[in-house]
Amino acid sequence: MFLGKVIKYSMSNNELKTFSFYEGNSPLLVSIPHDGRLLSEDIKKSFKEKFHELPDTDWHMNRLYESFKDTQWNIISANFSRYVVDLNRSSDDTKLYKDYQSTGLCPIKSFSGEHLYSDDNEISELTIKRRVESYWKPYHDKIKQTLESIKSKYGYAILWDAHSIKSRIPNLFEGELPNLNIGTNSGESCPNSITESIHKVASDSGFSVVINDRFKGGYITRHYGEPAENVFAIQMEIAQRTYMNELTLSYDERLSKKLTPILKLMLDTFIVNSAEYFKER
Repeated sequence: MFLGKVIKYSMSNNELKTFSFYEGNSPLLVSIPHDGRLLSEDIKKSFKEKFHELPDTDWHMNRLYESFKDTQWNIISANFSRYVVDLNRSSDDTKLYKDYQSTGLCPIKSFSGEHLYSDDNEISELTIKRRVESYWKPYHDKIKQTLESIKSKYGYAILWDAHSIKSRIPNLFEGELPNLNIGTNSGESCPNSITESIHKVASDSGFSVVINDRFKGGYITRHYGEPAENVFAIQMEIAQRTYMNELTLSYDERLSKKLTPILKLMLDTFIVNSAEYFKER
């Protein structure tokens, strides 16, 4: 997937390759939790056939960020679909937003509100526990380990949680999303001065951009972003019309070539301004 030193981690018993990891040489870790396309056979058999196409995937996030393969960023990417377990939710499934619907830790409904499973049943607590242990825990253990390693080397660590979503999902939010949606848990996961510098880069590009609007950051951003402990975290939610065709789900080279230079500049700004912020503390 990513050029360089790529490691696929697997479970010892059933050889489930739960995520891929590119080991870089940078204070930055990029997390891509929702572009996984795999389903275990038992889950696939129990799904309605229409959802085998995984419509709620963060399409082409790996491809988009792979365009930065000459950087030395650390990159972790899930291999299994969010329909198996949502890596951007807490393991106890605490609700992220009070006023918005959530598809939950182990979704039973799609973003459109349709039931995923043929029997329309709930998922048992035992099944959820097993999925957390097999799929959720390895991903988060690696994030924690990587951030600790980065922090021991640089004195601080920065995390960029990479997402995308359809521009319009009436069942989840009203209207059309801006192109770029920055989330920092209302300033709790990253210092405002850093966030504002990234926002300026994005807004100067001509893309529509907001901070902590409909997307304030999910569990990954909220859990790992601890500025007091010198770990800064940002969620970037990209409206899919910005780099792909939302009807055909195909990657659009023309659109992506407009986005990737700005996206890289935002990430470079995150790196530079985080280093300066740390030195000035």
